[in-house]
Amino acid sequence: MTQCINFGTLDLLSELQPVLEVIFFRSSADTEPVRDWLKSLSKEDRRTIGEDTKTAQFGWPLGMPLVRKMEPNLWEVRSGTKDGIARVLFTVIGNKMVLLHGFVKKSQKTPKDELATARKRLKMLEDV
Repeated sequence: MTQCINFGTLDLLSELQPVLEVIFFRSSADTEPVRDWLKSLSKEDRRTIGEDTKTAQFGWPLGMPLVRKMEPNLWEVRSGTKDGIARVLFTVIGNKMVLLHGFVKKSQKTPKDELATARKRLKMLEDV
């Protein structure tokens, strides 16, 4: 999609393209855990998480309150859902946003096992 912005005699042409391509982490068992998790959520929650992920995709790099850096090469998209605050942990490799892990956070601190899952999947990508 192309958008033309007219500033008097100066026309600026800007391409509205995503900065990053969003892809799902694929396990060695050929499953996509984040996609499976999303399918388990309500349509409304999926839509919210999808819109927030798309905002990060088109606006990268972004910061708080939508995107938070967790540690080197690991970020989270934060989405408010009816059950709590959903988190999608991701990494960026080149121009790809790889969705590693998703969960609904119910406490103040990110649970260690959720972070460990994302780290493990990130390591699998780095070892390839």
